[in-house]
Amino acid sequence: MPPLLDVLTREHLLKDRAAASELLPRGEPPQVSLLRLCDAGLLQGGLSVSLGVRPDELMGPLTLAMGGAARRLKVVDVRERPVLELHVQAGEVIERWEVENLSALVHNLNDLYRDAQDVRAVAELGEWEDALQLWCIDKRALPRLLRQPFFSPWNARALQGSAS
Repeated sequence: MPPLLDVLTREHLLKDRAAASELLPRGEPPQVSLLRLCDAGLLQGGLSVSLGVRPDELMGPLTLAMGGAARRLKVVDVRERPVLELHVQAGEVIERWEVENLSALVHNLNDLYRDAQDVRAVAELGEWEDALQLWCIDKRALPRLLRQPFFSPWNARALQGSAS
């Protein structure tokens, strides 16, 4: 497990290395360890989101964790039928987003802020303990993380665009 913790420590992505070392069982696959660390609140920018949370409920905490310009994004309307639709305002522009699930929200936010260097990219690490594990990562660290074997988020292909 040291390689995982070494990389996270070197990139300043771990809140407490000692707590992380105690939490992780020996011999566990590193991808599972990353989920466990996120769920325990030990990753900088990590969020553990109950699977029952609606996209409009996650918008505030997620944009806060993304930081930068994302903190100024406003939800101006929510429509529930036929599919959940958010009307969001970024600056002077209002967009309509159909967001059937949390992954769609993550996709739209990453797409909206793809070129904003002050906004962290959101990686979907996967599900753990009945929660979706999300990790908001500084875009400068993203290219190095994407080369790590332990980092295999569900939205890796989409993150490649934010990393370049």
